[in-house]
Amino acid sequence: MPPTDRPWPGSPYPLGATYDGSGTNFALFSEVAEVVELCLFDADGTETRVRLRERDAFVWHGYLPGIGPGQRYGYRVHGPYEPERGHRCNPAKLLLDPYAKHVEGEVDWDQSCFSYNWDDESFNDDDSAPHMPKCVVISPFFDWDHDRQPRTPYNETIIYEAHVKGLTQTHPGIPEDIRGTYAAVAHPVMIEHYKRLGVTAVELMPVHQFVHDSHLVEEGRRNYWGYNTIGFLAPHNDYAATDAPVQEFKAMVKALHAEGLEVILDVVYNHTAEGNHLGPTLSFRGIDNAAYYRLVEGDEQHYYDTTGTGNTLLMRHPHVLQLIMDSLRYWAIEMHVDGFRFDLASTLARQFHEVDRLSAFFDLVQQDPVVSQVKLIAEPWDVGEGGYNVGGFPPLWTEWNGKYRDTVRDFWRGEDSTMAELAERLTGSADLYEQDGRRPYASINFVTAHDGFTLHDLVSYNEKHNEANGEGGNDGESHNRSWNCGVEGETDDLDIIALREQQKRNLLTTLVLSQGVPMLLHGDELGRTQHGNNNVYAQDSELSWIDWERARDFEVLTDFVARLTALRREHPVFRRRRFFHGRPVRGSMEDIAWYTPSGEEMSEEDWDTGFARSLAVFLNGDAIREPDARGEPVTDDQFWLLLNGHHEGMPFVLPDLAGDRWEVVLDTHAPLFDEVEQRVFKTGEPFDVEARSVILLRKVF
Repeated sequence: MPPTDRPWPGSPYPLGATYDGSGTNFALFSEVAEVVELCLFDADGTETRVRLRERDAFVWHGYLPGIGPGQRYGYRVHGPYEPERGHRCNPAKLLLDPYAKHVEGEVDWDQSCFSYNWDDESFNDDDSAPHMPKCVVISPFFDWDHDRQPRTPYNETIIYEAHVKGLTQTHPGIPEDIRGTYAAVAHPVMIEHYKRLGVTAVELMPVHQFVHDSHLVEEGRRNYWGYNTIGFLAPHNDYAATDAPVQEFKAMVKALHAEGLEVILDVVYNHTAEGNHLGPTLSFRGIDNAAYYRLVEGDEQHYYDTTGTGNTLLMRHPHVLQLIMDSLRYWAIEMHVDGFRFDLASTLARQFHEVDRLSAFFDLVQQDPVVSQVKLIAEPWDVGEGGYNVGGFPPLWTEWNGKYRDTVRDFWRGEDSTMAELAERLTGSADLYEQDGRRPYASINFVTAHDGFTLHDLVSYNEKHNEANGEGGNDGESHNRSWNCGVEGETDDLDIIALREQQKRNLLTTLVLSQGVPMLLHGDELGRTQHGNNNVYAQDSELSWIDWERARDFEVLTDFVARLTALRREHPVFRRRRFFHGRPVRGSMEDIAWYTPSGEEMSEEDWDTGFARSLAVFLNGDAIREPDARGEPVTDDQFWLLLNGHHEGMPFVLPDLAGDRWEVVLDTHAPLFDEVEQRVFKTGEPFDVEARSVILLRKVF
């Protein structure tokens, strides 16, 4: 190792470890620190400490010539340990660099990782270095060749939410040594699957370096979902098939981009893995606890928690905001990702107490020339007071539309008084997004997501079955808006099986043909089941992974999804960039109209009828008012979308509106598109729509 007793002064910017081809600059922010030591580790674990003597604007820094990629390092911060004042410095604890781009190893949860003794909560000064992961200096160089980000317009986007490991862990077409990794996500068989499905973006559940909670490790489980971040710039090391996760992640992005697929990351900037006041000292807590975390006013020993995880980042501190923005820019610029989904995004808007769309975080995003130009998706709620904010984010943002999920589930399980709200959700939720200038694609529509039932379980279980989690059934949502079709769980009853498959097709058809951006949950197209468990956050096992062997039994469903997305892709009337007018446009007939099954235009009384569960929607492809990307008029076919949520078949009559002959394009009562009976219906003549089914009709010219 080169001499390290007299480091060069280096630079306070950029933060983190930056290799320039000759040496590495190290920079760490801490306002409370009195001394900062950079700790370098040899392959055998031998530690060499280098005191950083330069400090500018509370950034401690130094440059070490000859130190390059592969060097393991961490920090020790000397300063006050006064929990009652919010300070928790402890130089006995090796600390991870908040700006580390590669983290090697994982926490083994020895008592030394905590700044207190478990038995009496007295101060613990045992050295934690042997039990801690290490940061690793990386090479920033990578051959991106001619990589081009797809930049798929929102209205043409179809998102596929996926877990790196769960998606690929059992796939027989992927070599065993790379299953469950970034390399597997971009394996040719997976790319073939994405393209068959017609998705345009793969949204990966957390891939920032995260920690497996100590209590889960003690119980023999792991933090499967990964919402427990400790490194906001490092790709999670356990998802790499090699010892170079940064390079492997970039190669994955490059391969997906080459096929026109975007990569969106689920990011967790609202809290860290250090938990509450009884949590470990791994990084931020020991560097500058009062700067990074939001503490209870007047009781600085405890943490203000709006995330349900024990702590919340202090969103009004400039260095917290800088860390988040630097992280976002790094993933966008250096890692070439195309967008972000922000977990518990309401917390990011809590500059003080309330959720404020004018908070500093939104201001920074709005003016940032890089971050403002990628896809920004909010999970628009947290667990704090006033945290549910669907429809409340600024114009630049799109949102997971929880109201869409709830309404569509309620309609298809037969709840009363859902018609009016269903109409709002089908048409892009103008009631939530139009007033502040946003478009239908501000609504990220979903019926299922990682948190909750899979699609198969949504139609198979009335109650959650979380026994495997060992939490006495107290975890997971209890109100799932699900319906088991008559029997709880798996069954051999062919009629119930057929009804469940039809309900899946109803839910998927509604999702894909609604205005907005549809999001599919990985494995829903393959019949993935968690056997009624709606909270597999710690189930890193066959319970949560896709069973690719079982998927063979759901080939018909997979094909149905593929044909649905193709229908959306081929017909712009299902993916408009602007909201419907609902009135005559450019001298033509109205662009959308609503009718009862008897062929009468819906009245206020019809909308308010609590028991009504059937509706006819006219979609006029001749009345799309927005031009295409080249400024040319957009025209499409004319469709009738007939929804019958009633438990019995319903006769429908089409009014004399746009033509007298209509052909069946899709009927969810039929499992296969190609098996749909080639029927033509005439205006004014009644015909039956089967119970709990959707029919799509197209005008015959």
